[in-house]
Amino acid sequence: MMKRLLLIIFTLALCLPALAQRAELRSGNRAFRKGDFPRADVEYRKAMLRDSSLASTRYNLANTLYREKDAEAAMKMLEGGKEAAEGADFEASYYYNLGDAAIQAEKWQEAVDALKKSLKLNPDDVAAKENYVYARNKLLQQQQQQQNQDQQGDGDGKQDQQNQDQNDQKDQQDQNKDQQQNQDQQQNEDKQESQPQPQEAELSPQQAQQLLQAIQQKERETQEKVDEKNAQALKSRQKEKNW
Repeated sequence: MMKRLLLIIFTLALCLPALAQRAELRSGNRAFRKGDFPRADVEYRKAMLRDSSLASTRYNLANTLYREKDAEAAMKMLEGGKEAAEGADFEASYYYNLGDAAIQAEKWQEAVDALKKSLKLNPDDVAAKENYVYARNKLLQQQQQQQNQDQQGDGDGKQDQQNQDQNDQKDQQDQNKDQQQNQDQQQNEDKQESQPQPQEAELSPQQAQQLLQAIQQKERETQEKVDEKNAQALKSRQKEKNW
């Protein structure tokens, strides 16, 4: 389980003798211990205005920013005092806090790097070991997720290209089919036009005369039938009439 920030507040004993007289630093330390982090923030910043090079003030302000849930600001504050922390008796704690702030900011690579340095300086620090393992696992998960996303992106791109190729192929097939149908239809039309059309046979004068006589005979027979039918109808009406 991840251990939280190693709360090391520079007291007068850990600072240079001249800091014993710094009212702002003492006031900030008292506010920090009481949990009044906004007041501690203000007092430490006042102390930094007097001397921004003091590692103790920068270190304590970074711890305060961490408690105020501003992990990135805490990281920046600690990184600004890196040179002062190198070789100091609090260097292991400095990198521990830097790594812990990076964990809170979910900057896993920075957390792993800082905690690794802290463990080199203090190999027996159990909390640093736990935090290092936690940050390293998170970093590996992040790298795996990124790799999966990259692979998925490549796969989606290949799938899109395959779909596009299939669509293009289908369009080409449809176009070829339409062209073939048009060619077949045109060939059928040309074939029909090229075939000889039937012509009506011409009648000889004798055949025409015979046809005319047949038509006239047919008309006479039809007229006789009509006249006979009309006569019968007239006769039928006379019988039925009541005189």
